[in-house]
Amino acid sequence: MRPVIRYFFKGLRAILGPILLATDWLTTPRGIKRDPKAQQRIDEQTKSLTLYHFPTCPFCIKTRRAIKRLSLSIETRDTVKHAGNRQELLNGGGEIKVPCLRISKQDGSEEWLYESGQIIKYLQDNFS
Repeated sequence: MRPVIRYFFKGLRAILGPILLATDWLTTPRGIKRDPKAQQRIDEQTKSLTLYHFPTCPFCIKTRRAIKRLSLSIETRDTVKHAGNRQELLNGGGEIKVPCLRISKQDGSEEWLYESGQIIKYLQDNFS
């Protein structure tokens, strides 16, 4: 029974994944317009942020849309296609769960946020 369920969900993801990506692409939100100096300052601040994601995960799409809406330049790392990124996520955050925002602090420590709602709230609180 387990293989049947697994193949069912793989097939479902194969069908829905491209639809989710196309919808995201067609309805991309517009970003905030800032003056160049303010945008440059925010770009410097976001260099310490990395988003680990699956391309077709609905919660990851929600998080990436919030990043676009806030006009943030955050590095994204695909954990499906790149095993090294998946291993970084497991080693640093303790589990393979996406979306995950890695926040590298100035003192060398790192904070890992796992829930899309928490990630979006953190971004809005710090970059709106």
